[in-house]
Amino acid sequence: MMRSLYIHDQPGWPDLHWDNDALVNRLAGVRHRQGRLIGRMESLGFATRQEAVLDTLTRDTVDSSGIEGEILNPEQVRSSVARNLGLDIGGLAPVDRDVEGIVELMLDATRNYAQPLDAGRLFDWHAALFPTGRSGLYRIAVGTWRDDSSGPMQVLSGPIGRERVHFQAPSADRIPGEMESFLTWFNSETGTDGVLKAGLAHLWFVTIHPFADGNGRIARAITDMALAQAEASSQRFYSMSSQIRQDRNDYYRILERTQRGTTDVTQWMDWFLECLDRAIQSAESSLDSVLAKARFWDQVGQHSLNDRQRLVINRLLGDFRGNMTTSKWATLAKCSPDTALRDISELVGLGVMTRNPAGGRSTSYSLLADGEEL
Repeated sequence: MMRSLYIHDQPGWPDLHWDNDALVNRLAGVRHRQGRLIGRMESLGFATRQEAVLDTLTRDTVDSSGIEGEILNPEQVRSSVARNLGLDIGGLAPVDRDVEGIVELMLDATRNYAQPLDAGRLFDWHAALFPTGRSGLYRIAVGTWRDDSSGPMQVLSGPIGRERVHFQAPSADRIPGEMESFLTWFNSETGTDGVLKAGLAHLWFVTIHPFADGNGRIARAITDMALAQAEASSQRFYSMSSQIRQDRNDYYRILERTQRGTTDVTQWMDWFLECLDRAIQSAESSLDSVLAKARFWDQVGQHSLNDRQRLVINRLLGDFRGNMTTSKWATLAKCSPDTALRDISELVGLGVMTRNPAGGRSTSYSLLADGEEL
């Protein structure tokens, strides 16, 4: 029995098209929200904008890998992003080589959005993802197109022997021609709205699936690059990868449905716009925490704090959960408990932190802002 055609087998591929009338309202809403967020960010001070960019790129990098089940250390990612952007966040953490490579990939896509995308650049990105030439336990071809030597490229789920095939990519011998068509289109002025171009680029690239591994992460980097082009700005204030991670099941469902369908990709483009809209809404909410952090540092800016104190305070202002104790401080700052206690005591004396009511082994501390506990 002949298998059903995938989108790349359909007559007319890769001439993908959609119903503009069905998308016009959704696109207008996204563009309005996008412009409002960018305008709001541009009204802030430089340091606050940089803090927002740092937070966004950190989440984007961590969540893009998280979609594939690879868990990155957020502190390493944050340190790498800060170092590459030339930001002083105090107490930079040592960074593993694989984390550094992923961060460099993401930053190249957004900071150098105006530069052409070509095969050599994609090969460099792929090599950055796999600095050891391995994906888990397996050695893979790095910095080159896949060769299908171990069989066709398939997206599978389920136990060994009873796998379900969600998608089968074009054969390896088609990749050079397919990628030439994709890159020519991506680097051309097509007249397509930049946001729609980002959605189409994501689908087109991940359908070709040109690498042995890492296709999803590179597709999301290409998406970020296209969105940066659409905004004519390298500063990222929202994260599509974070939103896709939250909507992971829906993402894979619409992707499979589209890749098993025709060259009419209206449903995919509608889902992409909806996901992007949610990403921007989430960024508008998280901006409040960035502003709160900026106000806090304005208040304590007159104090001379050491790198350990700055590092831990930034964690407390971020995603830290629970009460701060000397043992937790020592772990975060990689110092002795005695040093942790001295750091905390200095901040209590300065009115930056306060000791919580419970004492003894339960002694904990909280940050203060304008005399009130955060």
